[in-house]
Amino acid sequence: MAKFRRDTVRGRLIAARRKAREYAMVARALADTSHPVLAQIVPARFCNLSCAYCNEYDKVSKPVDLEQMYRRIDHLGRLGTAMIGISGGEPLTHPDLDDIIRRMRGTGAIAGMITNGYLLNQERIERLNRAGLDHMQISIDNVIPDEVSKKSLKVLDKKLEMLAEFAEFHVNINSVVGGGFKNPDDALVIGKRALALGFESTIGIIHDGDGQLKPLNPEDSRVYFEMQNRKKTNYAQFDKFQEAIVQGRPNEWRCRAGSRYLYICEDGLVHYCSQQRGYPGVPLVEYTTADVKREYKTAKSCAPHCTIGCVHRISYIDHWRSPQTTEISPGAGGLVQISGS
Repeated sequence: MAKFRRDTVRGRLIAARRKAREYAMVARALADTSHPVLAQIVPARFCNLSCAYCNEYDKVSKPVDLEQMYRRIDHLGRLGTAMIGISGGEPLTHPDLDDIIRRMRGTGAIAGMITNGYLLNQERIERLNRAGLDHMQISIDNVIPDEVSKKSLKVLDKKLEMLAEFAEFHVNINSVVGGGFKNPDDALVIGKRALALGFESTIGIIHDGDGQLKPLNPEDSRVYFEMQNRKKTNYAQFDKFQEAIVQGRPNEWRCRAGSRYLYICEDGLVHYCSQQRGYPGVPLVEYTTADVKREYKTAKSCAPHCTIGCVHRISYIDHWRSPQTTEISPGAGGLVQISGS
């Protein structure tokens, strides 16, 4: 069997440099709260799949023009954004994805992407290596494709083997529960396969159309806790918030969306997250450090029952400091003062 690329001298060196950059990112985030830690940006709303539970894609949108993407990425760089993640839609449908990743790395940011993995092959993986991709997350929902989702282990397993052999970037395989899948135990099979290939494995909980809590049934809950009791790695250690979600309880936390976390849609607008599109709804090129500081102090009324894992994990950096002094209810409009400034 061929030696995995990540196990070569070059692969180990790339991993060590990536880890050093991540430690520097955390140190800077702890020292200064006035810059975004993670921005997720959408270069293509179009997706090659149609998963029944997803509200983040369409079948008609054209990819965002490369020069527009450059302007948005450069502005994220000016804001001091530490990590830029590409989401969609399906990012691999964008014809200039490699150039977008190179531009992200050019700002000094850690570059990541979320994909369904269908369009991966050896040549595509090698191009992502050369572009400088740091992290890839692939979402796999079931073992056998069904009417809910085609993102199945049966279809993607050969893609995963290619990633294990050729990828120089970190790979996380995320499975989900609560989406109405026929066999909740599929998440355990997917997680076991991911770990066997040397990848990280995480589990997510399906939310409703507003990113809000949908308590799990007993079977889904059992699978979730079995997954959580496995080997813990980078991302999984920040998922304690999901235990309350499983049990239908609210979380007490300080959501830093609009500040430490930004979601930039295909129109170039800044939103709190993928499920609260429209708030604050400001063009990224007009977004300033003053906006970042304001949103840092602004509590969101949707936070207690939020299931958006990326926002929880990024906000965890500041969970111990900076009480929020105003509150906003996305959809209701206006800021409400909740304590002295």
